[in-house]
Amino acid sequence: MSFMQSLQQAWTRNNSLVCVGLDPEPAKFPAHLRGRPDAVFEFCRAIVDATADLVCTFKPQIAHFAALRAEDALERLIAHIHDQHPGVPVILDAKRGDIGSTAQHYVGEAFDRYQADAVTLNPYLGRDSVQPFLDRADKGVILLCHTSNPGAADLQDLDVGGMPLYQHVAQIVARDWNSHGNCALVTGATWPEQLGEVRALVGEMPLLVPGIGAQGGDVEAVVRNGRSSNGSGLLISSSRAILYAGNGEGFADAARTATRELRDMINRYRHG
Repeated sequence: MSFMQSLQQAWTRNNSLVCVGLDPEPAKFPAHLRGRPDAVFEFCRAIVDATADLVCTFKPQIAHFAALRAEDALERLIAHIHDQHPGVPVILDAKRGDIGSTAQHYVGEAFDRYQADAVTLNPYLGRDSVQPFLDRADKGVILLCHTSNPGAADLQDLDVGGMPLYQHVAQIVARDWNSHGNCALVTGATWPEQLGEVRALVGEMPLLVPGIGAQGGDVEAVVRNGRSSNGSGLLISSSRAILYAGNGEGFADAARTATRELRDMINRYRHG
């Protein structure tokens, strides 16, 4: 099953637009896990098992694992999701972008080594840097468009022929790069007006929306500006607010509660 098919089914089956970002920070782990040799995997597995029926996707951030020399834990985590929670797709948040020959190796990393269902990419090297990913028609290609960080406007809002650059990116991806229907865009929750402009440009294309929770994005503004015509179309990502909702032995239960609360809050605005 392709990433897009899995995503659409998860939206419906779990009645959820929530994407849980898996960004392990051992200093924030509960005391009983700290210092354990496999703490990264154990922590993330517990979060996944507690929330899998409440989400539409999981999004492990590769730098959080690589900096800890925990790439093996990431491989095992994605395999665990596929084995124990089939139908919940996994996005590898890697933001790759390089020339074609190197991009082909990044394709192997994301889809063959880690077995991810989708990957985040930086589009600013142009189509040839993205083409090896686009060619994997069953996999999701999620391209940065208007990001959630404060400096996003430094470049992404630059006027290019009477239109901000991020809108050119949205148009090019929707019109020219999405021939296999496997593209999505990253549009930050902290810029809801721009999110609405992107939605208007790309039709029903899925939008991955970081910036909810710790970064201050407003759920109602995101849903009202970003939802597709049927009230879905969004992968609203939360990491820290879910992962570290609790800091004791009941941390996974606290994460489940936080995920359910976010899902229910989002759903209040989906069809209003």
